[in-house]
Amino acid sequence: MRNLKVTLSYDGAEFYGWQVQPDATTVQGTLASVIGRLTGEKVLPQGSGRTDAGVHALAQVVTFVTESSVPTENFVKALNDILPASVRVLEVMEAPPEFHARHSARAKTYRYRIYRESICPPFLARYVWHYPYPLDEEAMVCAAPRVVGELDFTSFAAVDPERGRGDEAASNVRTIFSSSWERLGEELVYTVRGSGFLHHMVRNLVGTFILVGRGTLRVADIARILDARKRSAAGATAPASGLYLVGVEY
Repeated sequence: MRNLKVTLSYDGAEFYGWQVQPDATTVQGTLASVIGRLTGEKVLPQGSGRTDAGVHALAQVVTFVTESSVPTENFVKALNDILPASVRVLEVMEAPPEFHARHSARAKTYRYRIYRESICPPFLARYVWHYPYPLDEEAMVCAAPRVVGELDFTSFAAVDPERGRGDEAASNVRTIFSSSWERLGEELVYTVRGSGFLHHMVRNLVGTFILVGRGTLRVADIARILDARKRSAAGATAPASGLYLVGVEY
């Protein structure tokens, strides 16, 4: 038996999220089907995290166990020959038997893109959140570091009791290593790196920072929202289109 580590990139706009679901096209389901065609095995590849519908990935990490003897470099070509153009396998590597895409992860980085100009180019529309309205971007820059540290992010977690999160569901405490906004041309970009993330956590952070930019909240309110441990204390969930899983560290 071989444990293979796969790094892939995908355009989430065409999928109903990562996790396999009945009667819905998902990244996990699509990848499982293609691996099955190549190996003749029934495999359910495990991802580093479950990206939601419309969320993109630059470097999602996946593991699966196989008896196939196909060389790793051949797996890359064979998978990409069958997968839709919206999913690309970047690398396939042999991994130790104990390595697991999710359980072995030590940190993840996400990025969120907001397009600030009045007219959003149509070819960018599904890859950004178009927000042309006035924002105090400096206030958002100041607010971002307020979520760095080992904190309880209950206020920024989706209230979704039916969504299983395995052992992650036991606690809403996460460690954020860095959190920052920067202006890149026409875009305002948020980058956050942490030990792990709750369901909708990054999008809820972005939605809350937007309220700081609009003046509805003050920078100092971030601490109050964290202390409240109530989803209703934070801002609305930002659209999925602007969010990317950038990378996973092990």
